[in-house]
Amino acid sequence: MFLGTYTPRLDDKGRLILPAKYREELSYGLVLTRGQERCIYVFSQREFEKQHEQLAQASLSSRRARDYARVFLSGASDEVPDKQGRVTIPSMLRSYAGLDREVTVIGAGNRVEIWDATAWQDYLQQQEEAFSDTDEDELPGLG
Repeated sequence: MFLGTYTPRLDDKGRLILPAKYREELSYGLVLTRGQERCIYVFSQREFEKQHEQLAQASLSSRRARDYARVFLSGASDEVPDKQGRVTIPSMLRSYAGLDREVTVIGAGNRVEIWDATAWQDYLQQQEEAFSDTDEDELPGLG
């Protein structure tokens, strides 16, 4: 499970040093793809395969399912971190997420998310207000 918040920097080649806690799980390969809210999702190869299997179960007659799969899969890039734990983020994904030098990397359970640092702070500030108002009706089993 991926947890925590980290603030690495992108280098001039668009590479990111993965947080040490995440390296073992991602060392054999990972998939970067467009995430919702203009971040980048990072899945282990195994977890990405699970996500793909779930997408494949959606009906081809569902336009929303086709649209989601197209956006999700067309932005995907499989990568293998180098010996220093660095991974190159393709320019298309850096552009999609508005990444510059300052980024925030968060653990989101089954995935890692890479955010522009300012965008993450703005998002977090907005969501922290709603966080305290969330009740069990919205998230059954919590409480």
